Amino acid sequence: MLKIGIYLNSQYPDTDDPAARLTELTEQVKLAGSLGFDSIWAGEHHLTQGFHFFPQLPLLFSLVPHAGQMTLGTNVLLLPMHRPVDVAEQAAFLDLACGGRFILGVGLGYRREEFAALGAPFDQRVARLTEGIEVMRRLWRETGIDYDGAWFALKDATLRPPPASDEGPPVWVGATKDTAIRRAARLGDGFLATSSADNADVRRQVEQFTARRAEAGITGPAEAGRMLEVHCHADAAEARRRAAPNLLAKYASYASWGLTGSSGAAAKSAGTADFAEFARDRFVIGDPDDVVAGLLQQHREVGITHVAMRLAWPGSAPADTLDCIDLIGREVLPRVRRELAS
Repeated sequence: MLKIGIYLNSQYPDTDDPAARLTELTEQVKLAGSLGFDSIWAGEHHLTQGFHFFPQLPLLFSLVPHAGQMTLGTNVLLLPMHRPVDVAEQAAFLDLACGGRFILGVGLGYRREEFAALGAPFDQRVARLTEGIEVMRRLWRETGIDYDGAWFALKDATLRPPPASDEGPPVWVGATKDTAIRRAARLGDGFLATSSADNADVRRQVEQFTARRAEAGITGPAEAGRMLEVHCHADAAEARRRAAPNLLAKYASYASWGLTGSSGAAAKSAGTADFAEFARDRFVIGDPDDVVAGLLQQHREVGITHVAMRLAWPGSAPADTLDCIDLIGREVLPRVRRELAS
């Protein structure tokens, strides 16, 4: 079954009123919960010139009282920038606060200036990611831990309070390059695909993740999540009109931040691409019929099990975002679920 959630836009022009934007996010989460969405997600970036970017974990904590039964997730937390004990404690407490419905999505990060600002070595991010996941899992599952790694060390360490779930929150690992996908298959309980890759590339990534898990002797179904750019309106042309300028500007910012690989190439192409051409087989923008078809395709053809729809971007009108959530909740979600259940 496909789970469908909302990736919250927590980045805004720095001329905006941040208190008003936070209130609007809260209203979006309340509406999503009332309409039966499965999850809410938030991302992480630091010192984004010209923009507010709400801190990821504090934002999710603030939304727990309004999230109802929805899962909360990070997409993604940039683990190599952080100390794993701190992340393990916060993740455990967030898991406790939301009743065991937390997914910790992690990734490497790619902006050197963020690593420098947080005092973390950019060139050692793979080792820090690998050790960080190991340290967190041991803290969630064991007591009296001794650990002596290249980057992190513990002596007789016990984390209290523990997470709500015995094993701790599932850790999903974001990746785009083949080497990173192999690493994600070895380390992660699930895989997180990027929004900028096209459907064929994401399908290949999901298949590779599944195959590498099997090679490593890891059994059981693997979760595959994706942050997907989506906008829905009763009139498909209006949906495209509302989404296009803000989406293209967002991808231009990714390119300016130095995003690499196929995702970076896609972001760079956004600056010169026709929107319809750029969005084809990458985004789901249109009327309810279009969005139903696009979400079914993500599950049936691409192999995604959990979609985090980003419905708004810096510059999007708050009323448009609420209208989009309402329309998807009332007309799209029931149809997708009926189709997949038949």
